[in-house]
Amino acid sequence: MNVAAVTPHRKEGHQADLGATLDLIDYLCDAGVKGIALLGSTGEFLHLAPDDRLHLVQFAAKRSRVPLIAGVGHSTLDGAVAVAERAAEAGAAALLLMPPYFFRYDQADIREFYLQFAARIGASVPLYLYNIPFFTSPMSCDAACELLRTGRFAGIKDSSGQFEYYLQLKALRESQAFTLLIGNDVIFTQARSDGADGVVSGVACAVPELMLGLDSAIRLGLAEKVARLEAHLQEFIRWLDRFPAPVGVKEATAARGLKVGPPAVPLPPQKQRELDEFREWLRGWLPQVRKEAAG
Repeated sequence: MNVAAVTPHRKEGHQADLGATLDLIDYLCDAGVKGIALLGSTGEFLHLAPDDRLHLVQFAAKRSRVPLIAGVGHSTLDGAVAVAERAAEAGAAALLLMPPYFFRYDQADIREFYLQFAARIGASVPLYLYNIPFFTSPMSCDAACELLRTGRFAGIKDSSGQFEYYLQLKALRESQAFTLLIGNDVIFTQARSDGADGVVSGVACAVPELMLGLDSAIRLGLAEKVARLEAHLQEFIRWLDRFPAPVGVKEATAARGLKVGPPAVPLPPQKQRELDEFREWLRGWLPQVRKEAAG
């Protein structure tokens, strides 16, 4: 169970709050997660300067009691390589790279980007593909499979939310060894029950008990518990979908007593009212879910 961690920010200037980030690392380690992905899309990496990103990775890697996966996404190849090299030096256990963001690229462009990145980074640290079509150019399953067949990549985090995409990756895994991680909690239960290696979960940042309990129930074959916790998970996701990413996850994380700071973009009055409703709903939902997840 890997967590896609939010990045706490200060109240002004949207600078990262290092102390609050370390508190979050402690909270997640205490909860029993197996790994922490820092500075992915849930971590809003694009709001931070490269030096600030590496500063967070350096201190988080020292603080964390579980492996730290560093997001090294960038709009350029040189930028991604520079961030990746410094993240590896700072102690990251693995690197997670999405396709270059903002401009749209075709599949040949994406393949070449990854191949040149792998050639320059080498085999000093595991490299993971990161398909996140909601926020950048989608990586087709054919392109992902072609890259995984090269043996240069340790695995993939697929955040498409498409079960068919997962099934094609699973078919490749019969002949090619790699780690298959689900990056969209919507299909976590279905894919994990079918044999996915694990997850990098944004929900787990706010409610690690739910995702850990669900993962355990799946592994133990506790069908009734799986069904109950899956229903809670989908209800939570429906709330998250009412807000810009990752506002809902950060608000739910704040409900656990952790500092996360304000959203990067202010919410209009209607969304603020919905956020108040979400907070009220969480007060009743969290205790019950934590009890059921532990039971």
